[in-house]
Amino acid sequence: MDWKNLATALFPDGHNIVEQDQFLSGSGQVDGETVAIIGTTGHAAIGVEIALLQAQAVLATVREHPQRAIVILVDTQGQRLRYRDEMLGINSYMAHLGKCLDLARRQGHKIVGLVYDQALSGGFITSGLMADACYALPEATIRVMGLPAMARITKVPEERLNELAKSNPVFAPGATNYLHMGGIEEIWHDDLAQRLIQAIRQADPQDKRSAAGLQRGGRSMAFKVTQAVAGHADTP
Repeated sequence: MDWKNLATALFPDGHNIVEQDQFLSGSGQVDGETVAIIGTTGHAAIGVEIALLQAQAVLATVREHPQRAIVILVDTQGQRLRYRDEMLGINSYMAHLGKCLDLARRQGHKIVGLVYDQALSGGFITSGLMADACYALPEATIRVMGLPAMARITKVPEERLNELAKSNPVFAPGATNYLHMGGIEEIWHDDLAQRLIQAIRQADPQDKRSAAGLQRGGRSMAFKVTQAVAGHADTP
């Protein structure tokens, strides 16, 4: 979906979102309140510039608008694969963005993510997946790594990964599979404005994704492992 059409549907009471080199920023009216909006469009590759712009927008919201809700609109092909970005330390820039969002959450800002087009790799991990809850449109494309790339990294034949993807959402792309794993809270099919109102109202800083993945049958061990680790950490 084009970001302008999306913004019209999400913010019928008005918004002032602007695009600057695939970076989206601004504010919108939701249920009588002003929310901050950051995001990307055009399948943006997240290089050092966009990562810094997003982090700057988050910090400005924390500084100038205490506890204002933040809405992250996600359309990214992941981190930019260029020598320059790697040499500048793109991983640190993206980690900085994640830390800024965590700071906002700790300062009382509700954070809601929405994948409206494409969400891949580190560009998704440090944006939508850093929200209190992330949602998606039905046509959204979501994956951390494509199966051909996964085959090269893991040395598992691509044919085998394709077979695993049929029964295990961990290996398969798509919004529905991420819903089963708990990474996506819900897929929005209608009345996007009302869905956003509900999402902001229900935003919870407590991370419940692994528990949701267990409940939905998409991740059988993540919640159990995290609980075991947490219990062990509490032991003197």
